[in-house]
Amino acid sequence: MAEVPTILVTGANGQLGKELKQLEGAYPGYRFIFLSREDLPIHHFELVRNYFKGYKPQYLVNCAAYTAVDKAETEKDLAFQVNGEAVGVLAAVCREYGTKFIHISTDYVFDGNATTPYSTDAPVNPQTVYGASKLMGEQEAVRYNPASIIIRTSWVYSEFGKNFVKTMRKLMSERTELNVVNDQLGSPTYAADLAMVIMQIITGGNWIPGIYHFSNTGVISWYDFAVAIRELSGLSCQLHPISSAQYPTPAKRPAYSAMKTSGIFTTFGVTPVSWKESLQLCLQKLN
Repeated sequence: MAEVPTILVTGANGQLGKELKQLEGAYPGYRFIFLSREDLPIHHFELVRNYFKGYKPQYLVNCAAYTAVDKAETEKDLAFQVNGEAVGVLAAVCREYGTKFIHISTDYVFDGNATTPYSTDAPVNPQTVYGASKLMGEQEAVRYNPASIIIRTSWVYSEFGKNFVKTMRKLMSERTELNVVNDQLGSPTYAADLAMVIMQIITGGNWIPGIYHFSNTGVISWYDFAVAIRELSGLSCQLHPISSAQYPTPAKRPAYSAMKTSGIFTTFGVTPVSWKESLQLCLQKLN
């Protein structure tokens, strides 16, 4: 009897890790191992190597990341260790064991000054420590394991963890009015959709290394997003559009971070889903 292929998922407690866990039952032909930061500190070369020796995974999906964008400005070393160096460690060990490596990156590798969606080969120019650390991760992945698949994503939300959708719902149910930034444009990503895409890549038997972009379709502002959350949730909080200048943050947010996603759709036969459709689905689950 053939051995069941093993999929190792790091960052198991994050939004994407938890969405992949939800899919586990739908893929009985695979063995999933979910690892949190406590289970496996990914920057520890020998620990990672020992783990691989024991489990010999066929796939590694790296959802582990330091994602506190503002905090990263003061915790620079930690951000670069988790988002940069550790990715190199994982990539190198994957190459050593013939494990296929999928790494998740971000729209923050761009400077946010575009006016049309970024293509996968558009010049990178991160404006924050978080973005620079994630870019280093991409570079380390390619350097140590050229067969890696890197997926950049943006504005991730789900029914799990902390995210814009859950925060807005909570605030709108507690307050009568709210200010929301309306001059930052991008594309939301429902983590459940991204998890499905990852499984499609793994099970499709068509491994084509490279950098891909994935988000739901449509380009909106945070204000537009908040309005949709309010309407689909049946809330009545009054929303006021404000500029980024009126809401300063330690880390600069991209003014425009939409990405061109056609590559992942055509390469892996993925069906695009609109941001509103996915938002509706997530809100139904939250209800």
